[in-house]
Amino acid sequence: MSARRKTYVLKLYVAGNTPNSVRALKTLNTILEKDFQGVYALKVIDVLKNPQLAEEDKILATPTLARVLPPPVRKIIGDLSDREKVLIGLDLLYEELLEGDETFGDEE
Repeated sequence: MSARRKTYVLKLYVAGNTPNSVRALKTLNTILEKDFQGVYALKVIDVLKNPQLAEEDKILATPTLARVLPPPVRKIIGDLSDREKVLIGLDLLYEELLEGDETFGDEE
């Protein structure tokens, strides 16, 4: 009901259960649960099982994280171990979310 909050739609492309894929998913889940609770949707796509999805979305390497919404689409490649680079690279404005929480109860 708050127009101030954005909803983020993310896709994480992985290639099976490799160490990099597992690390990327773990790191991403930590970031999302800490900073984006309730305002994100994450779809994990295994390119070994769904190569056509990787081809359609022009994914050349894994792991790749794509922010689909809000536009424009942004992508970051790698194990996502650097939280700050993930947030900056995908333009995830978590400060905006924190500010929204502070003023959320101030409505009429």
